[in-house]
Amino acid sequence: MTEFRSSLLKLLDERGYIHQLTDAEGLDALASKEIVTGYIGFDATAPSLHVGSLVQIMILRRMQQAGHKPIVLMGGGTTKVGDPTGKDESRKLLTDAEIDANIAGIRRVFERFLTFGEGPTDAVMVNNDDWLSKLEYVPFLRDVGRHFTINRMLTFDSVRLRLDREQPLTFLEFNYMILQAYDFLELSRRHGLRLQLGGSDQWGNIVNGIELTRRIEGTEVFGVTTPLITNPDGSKMGKTAQGAVWLNEEQLSAYDYWQFWRNTDDSSVGKFLRLFTDLPLEEVERLEALPGAGINEAKIVLATEATAMLHGREAASAATDTARATFEQGGSGDNLPTLSVGEGVSLAHALTQLGFTPSNKEARRKIAEGAVRLNDEAVSDAALVVEVGGEPVKLSLGKKRHALLVR
Repeated sequence: MTEFRSSLLKLLDERGYIHQLTDAEGLDALASKEIVTGYIGFDATAPSLHVGSLVQIMILRRMQQAGHKPIVLMGGGTTKVGDPTGKDESRKLLTDAEIDANIAGIRRVFERFLTFGEGPTDAVMVNNDDWLSKLEYVPFLRDVGRHFTINRMLTFDSVRLRLDREQPLTFLEFNYMILQAYDFLELSRRHGLRLQLGGSDQWGNIVNGIELTRRIEGTEVFGVTTPLITNPDGSKMGKTAQGAVWLNEEQLSAYDYWQFWRNTDDSSVGKFLRLFTDLPLEEVERLEALPGAGINEAKIVLATEATAMLHGREAASAATDTARATFEQGGSGDNLPTLSVGEGVSLAHALTQLGFTPSNKEARRKIAEGAVRLNDEAVSDAALVVEVGGEPVKLSLGKKRHALLVR
């Protein structure tokens, strides 16, 4: 590890958040002597963020814990354009009302992780639509566009990916990197911003913002990127066969969120404890060193702490108790996800409706393999219609996916 002087970079480094720094020495010196204001942008493409955004949410939390000021930038303006980074096709264009509703849903997540207010280190949430939608096109081209060359823009991965695959890249999306760079400049003017943070795929966009701000304002600003968090097979963390792991409870129950963390691969437990909980590093080291089956204790701690941070300690305890009743005591648990089946539902359809399988075809395959149980009894009839009387029916897929079917 690099030896940093500032509490900010020490904290980020020891918990595994740093992938790249534009000027480590300069940022370390600045953070040692004054409060640094830093931001991350989030486009409002859905009513909730998902686990894939959690590293970015947590690094803003770490900023605040280290005595600095986080800015959450909602991309009300850039959402109208669409970030081409990592995309093979254009995003669906949303209306202003849809974007506003999405921002309202996303704000609730941030209120769990950050303290908002008027104080010097209190977080603020701003919307780049406040300035982007007021820009005049010709003055913007003259004052900002002249600092960007097409030659360099064509080298960005977000652009080359589309061109190499012969996928259309609209002029609208091509402008996204300029607008994101302009956000950095505007935030430095409005809020004294000195730092942009983001995932490793945002490195080029962050560097653009730094260079634009230095050229126009002469301000010394900095960038930090976080490592890409992947599963052991190389896939992005947070993507499951059942879909995205959403952070809002309307999209995913606290119990299912707890289960996501409980199912962490053994090799990732220590890393996730550092990144996604506030546990002291000494405790993290103890947990990740537990021998043999003891790693399951660490996974339960990870699941409980991560769930408590998002959904509250009571919801985390309820999820833990439900899991214990389900797995250790053979019960059904009171907080399992439920599916109302009315007069009845085919077993395959129930599995798909619950998100246990991505399709009815996959559900029938799982049934044929003997992986599905009703009230802990294996079933093999893929055409079975499940009818529910007065008592709920417990539906299980494998050892880790359980739900209650109710009338």
